[in-house]
Amino acid sequence: MEKTLRFLVASTLMVSLSFVVNGCGKPTVSDTGEMAPVEQVEQVVPPVDKGYDEGMASKEEPLDSSLMSGANDFDEARTSRGMLPIYFDFDKSNIRSDQRPRIEKNAQYLKSNASARIKIEGNCDERGTNEYNMALGERRALNAKKYLENLGIDGNRILTTSYGEEKPLNYGHDELSWSQNRRDDFVISR
Repeated sequence: MEKTLRFLVASTLMVSLSFVVNGCGKPTVSDTGEMAPVEQVEQVVPPVDKGYDEGMASKEEPLDSSLMSGANDFDEARTSRGMLPIYFDFDKSNIRSDQRPRIEKNAQYLKSNASARIKIEGNCDERGTNEYNMALGERRALNAKKYLENLGIDGNRILTTSYGEEKPLNYGHDELSWSQNRRDDFVISR
């Protein structure tokens, strides 16, 4: 919650500062009554990953490695405290190499808390049909479960579900928001 609040305050300040520095872009009228041309500003739009075949190599998105040190003492996504969510590439369900330390940290937590049971919640961004995203979210959750089982966690302690695009973490319509919505949350159910 605190992290989200800091993010919102910082974002608001940046947008406000942008208006102060750049102005609002309103056209000006010269002394002769003619409209002065408005300076064109190049809009920078991040590239959108159009997806590619499952068999091709995946382009991994970098993750702040400081988040991977130790168990989290803050809330991240909808994952229970002590565990970490994992994130996915667009239209992919395979566990990315940069996410393996995070899921391995979750396995360590489960080994240290032998009575804990979890639910892995698969999530997607808003692109794609509801049916497709439900199936993709399920594949993501099942792949995470299989990965934990391969690390020695009893599969009977793990439930999976898919929310598809129904529970976004961020409501923006940009790559940053979408990348945070493509995730598995690990929720302790005891």
